[in-house]
Amino acid sequence: MKKILDNNLLNNYIVKYSIENIFDKTLLNHMQLYFYKKDESILKAETNLEYYYLLVDGKIKISYLFENGKSMLLKFYKDFNTIGDLELLKNLPVYCDIDAIEDTYLIAISSDLLRKEYLDNSKFLLHLAESLSDKLYTTINNTSYNFVYPLINRLSSYLVEYLTDENYIVLNSSFLEIAQFLGTTYRHLNRTLKELEEESIIKCRNKTIYILDKERLRELSKNSYLKSL
Repeated sequence: MKKILDNNLLNNYIVKYSIENIFDKTLLNHMQLYFYKKDESILKAETNLEYYYLLVDGKIKISYLFENGKSMLLKFYKDFNTIGDLELLKNLPVYCDIDAIEDTYLIAISSDLLRKEYLDNSKFLLHLAESLSDKLYTTINNTSYNFVYPLINRLSSYLVEYLTDENYIVLNSSFLEIAQFLGTTYRHLNRTLKELEEESIIKCRNKTIYILDKERLRELSKNSYLKSL
């Protein structure tokens, strides 16, 4: 993590996403810009929420940590989004692990400051309500998708979320974790990966997936159900 001391870049993000419409202008002076490298941890479950974050560039993943130490990938976020809505409102510890899967920029605002001075601000409360309702909608949509579409579509959606300009994807999660996330078994996941290989869409080498046909993969993804809000 690196603090970016570039007010011009910070102001560009504020203008780009009309952040001044969410907060009073006085709060803009309390915003800080942070940069996280690909695969860097942003937040850990069970820690205190020091900052409320605005995702302004890059992509992150949200994982739920179980009591036995295992984790399950829940969703991806990209473009403009927020981190810490529920924890901020309820004054709870961070609920999930959050990691950057691309180089990522976040605007950070002190959670203590927001709790003390902005939880009675109508613009900010409306923003929180809209953010939480969007996340609830996406969770319902993604859960429903697991019941409707075959695994080949769900797996393709998962892979599409990791696509970059490179022709390969390095998976950070184990195949067992991916199977759990997609609501299937390890064996069924392995068979489906082989099916995609037989159709010359991908090529697997351990946890590196080489993309041979991006367009076909996108078609199978059904426009990507793993929505990034």
